[in-house]
Amino acid sequence: MDTACVELCFSDGSMVAIDTIAVENEAADTMFQRPELDWLIYNKPLEYAQLVLSGEIEKYLQGTPEHRLMD
Repeated sequence: MDTACVELCFSDGSMVAIDTIAVENEAADTMFQRPELDWLIYNKPLEYAQLVLSGEIEKYLQGTPEHRLMD
């Protein structure tokens, strides 16, 4: 079942759930950025989580070269 979350389970048993809809609502400014975030969620969820947790998701969406995972 799709929960609209990326869930991270750590070796100590702790978990973090990232609400992907909330991230899209905050970070995506154009209709082209939402599909890009969706691509990351389904194809590179760990990289997506790293971008969100580091606060660099907006830089990624702005297209700075060091944040382009799809290239």
